[in-house]
Amino acid sequence: MKPRTPPKVKAQPKPVALTADEIALVRSLVIYEDADIMALNKPSGLSSQGGRGQINTLDELLWAFAKPGKARPRLIHRLDRDTSGVILTAKTKPAASFLGKHMMGRRFAKTYQAIVTPGAPEPAGGVIEAALRREEAGREAYMRVCAADHPDAETALTRYRTLAKGAGAALVEANPQTGRMHQIRVHLASIGRPIAGDARYGGALMAGGHPVPRLMLHAAALSFPHPAGGTKTITAETPADMQSLIEVLGLAGNTAQA
Repeated sequence: MKPRTPPKVKAQPKPVALTADEIALVRSLVIYEDADIMALNKPSGLSSQGGRGQINTLDELLWAFAKPGKARPRLIHRLDRDTSGVILTAKTKPAASFLGKHMMGRRFAKTYQAIVTPGAPEPAGGVIEAALRREEAGREAYMRVCAADHPDAETALTRYRTLAKGAGAALVEANPQTGRMHQIRVHLASIGRPIAGDARYGGALMAGGHPVPRLMLHAAALSFPHPAGGTKTITAETPADMQSLIEVLGLAGNTAQA
């Protein structure tokens, strides 16, 4: 009898050595935690995974929460490097499996806020349903609107509404119904209202005479089935730099809380 080949053991990720400052940083980002999950308010400029250079990604920073004999928290979804806001992790394998299944089943409701230029979308609210395809240029990847019958087309749908408008800018809430890369950024640009600071997709670097320091896109809220039952909603405070721009552009008065 031919000896049975032993099953391959999946390689476990190696712990990452973190500095005291990195540990303090990632601990300061936690906005909710229970026995199953932990949510963080990711700052703009921090890659979720797969970052380049010497700076650790959020995925690597999660080693700060590793405990002997237990898995470290694992990311359930990702945000673009320059997008801030709610990002969810699972603290156990069963929780990760449960959340992953429901995310694939589109049971997660995501609410984003964005500052767009040169004004409010027309109409002020509605649905953007435009197929997207991935395009690569060197080491950079982009998403482009394309015909629905394009061989590389991916269906994409985003609901949006204007929360406030001022001279040359508006605060928009966006709810992606699909999870395509850069979806909100490309969809808003496709209706002539690119997100301020989004140089990749035509966003203005000045708004109302004020400099825009970065991509003004924030994952404000996340609702999802909780492993222990029921639906959980987690909100993340708007970053100071984005809130300052909202106020200086006169968009704060009519802001709806996500």
